[in-house]
Amino acid sequence: MSVELAHTALPGVGTPLVFLGSLASDRGMWQPQLDELGGPALAVDLRGHGGSPAPAGPYTVAELAGDVLALLDHRAIGTAHLVGLSLGGAVAQWLAAHHPDRVAALTLFCTAARFGTPAMWAERAELARREGTASLAASALTRWFTPGFTAAHPEIAARCAAMIAGTDDAAYAGCCAALGEWDGRADLARITAPTLVVAGALDPGTPPGVVAEVAAGIPGAEFVVLDDAGHLPTLQHPRAVSALIARRYGTAGSTS
Repeated sequence: MSVELAHTALPGVGTPLVFLGSLASDRGMWQPQLDELGGPALAVDLRGHGGSPAPAGPYTVAELAGDVLALLDHRAIGTAHLVGLSLGGAVAQWLAAHHPDRVAALTLFCTAARFGTPAMWAERAELARREGTASLAASALTRWFTPGFTAAHPEIAARCAAMIAGTDDAAYAGCCAALGEWDGRADLARITAPTLVVAGALDPGTPPGVVAEVAAGIPGAEFVVLDDAGHLPTLQHPRAVSALIARRYGTAGSTS
């Protein structure tokens, strides 16, 4: 099922940047990068996230990627520099492996070729259906940011808690199913786009060793670890994240 996805477009020239976010985030997680980076950009809300509809689940990563392809076609975007984090990174991997002609460059943050176990994600999905996504906010923030960051930046913590609570319960569960069945390890060698893979040094969700496996599987990929970063460095270290994207973006088009 193809859905119309919410987006933010910025004017400019060059290869578009397309941002794909994590489970329980909306496109606001990329706001610092949208503000700082030049060129055309599209920040995508996945199914049931932000302003996007929530069709009945469960979902697969391939279906989420199909939504993104439909949006790119609707926006007449032939090729893009994909920037994906966590679940968004899995979607970006799938697109780069299965539609290499649509991906000029790839930047992956805090993601994996396989996330945990199906049983873990089934349990998380059931919790979301039973108690709602708002009940997951406190634990998610301990993964998204390093200890002390939320206390030092309560406004960011509050905004992220609202973002999580705003995610549709059933769609969250559907995306948990997508993560539970996701195994992109065999497809990594098919990715030909210039790729930068970034881990957070203190990320408990996708630790550096897990993220490094993604980089090792993609021919020629560069691997970087961000110090003092959890699972959502886009808001904790926005300038460092923007600089890394800009470095890879230089292989795909001008940011001016």
